[in-house]
Amino acid sequence: MESMDENSDPRVRTWAPACRAIALLLGPYAEVVLHDPVTDRILAVWNPMTSRGPGDPSLLGELDTLDPTAQDVFGPYEKLLADGRRLSSVSAVLRDEDDKASAVLCVNLDRTPLEQAAAVLSAFGAPSAPRPEPLFEQDWSERVQHIVGAYVRECGRPVERLTRQDRLAVLARLEEAKVFAVRRAAPVVAGTLRVSRSTLYGLLAELRASSAKDQTS
Repeated sequence: MESMDENSDPRVRTWAPACRAIALLLGPYAEVVLHDPVTDRILAVWNPMTSRGPGDPSLLGELDTLDPTAQDVFGPYEKLLADGRRLSSVSAVLRDEDDKASAVLCVNLDRTPLEQAAAVLSAFGAPSAPRPEPLFEQDWSERVQHIVGAYVRECGRPVERLTRQDRLAVLARLEEAKVFAVRRAAPVVAGTLRVSRSTLYGLLAELRASSAKDQTS
C-alpha cells in the first residue's frame, strides 16, 4: 500500500498518518502522493496507481504561479492515466511554520467505479417503451396509481403535501379516466391520496358542482 524511502524524510513522518488515513478511506481507488516542492521529487506514495515512486520527478511546476485565492487547495481537476482511466485530483500545498511550501499533497481518485455505477443507474433510468395500455384497461387500481403518480412527479410534491387545488386537479383526471364509475373506487382513491373518505366525497362534490356550473354558463 505504501511506498517511501527507508530513511524517511521528517515531512513524510509528519504527514504520513494523514496520507495513510486518506488512502485507507478511499482505497483501493485513490492514490496519495507527497511531493517535495524544493527538489521537485516524490517523497512518498500510498496506493500507487503507476510505477512512479519516491525519488522520481514530481514535475509540479512553479508554485508561485498558482492562484493565491485558492488558499493552497486546488481542484478537483481531471487527469488521465495511460490506460485511459480518468482521475479526479486535488492538490494541497503544505506549509511550515515560516509559511514556506514544505510539501505538496496530491490525492488522485480513480473515477472508473463511479462511472460504471453511473452507467448502470443510467441504464435503469433510461426512457422506457410506452405502456401497453390494453394490459391495464381493466385494472382501474393501476390506473389510479398511474394518474396520481404522474401528477406527483409533475408538481414535485409528495402525496401528503398536495394542496386542495392539487387534489381537485388529480380528481379531475381520475374523473376523466372514469375511475369513479367503478364500484368501490372511492376508498381506494382516498387511500392513495392519503385523505379520509369524507374529505374525498367533499372534494368530488366540489369538483362536480364546478364542472356543472361551467357547462351551464
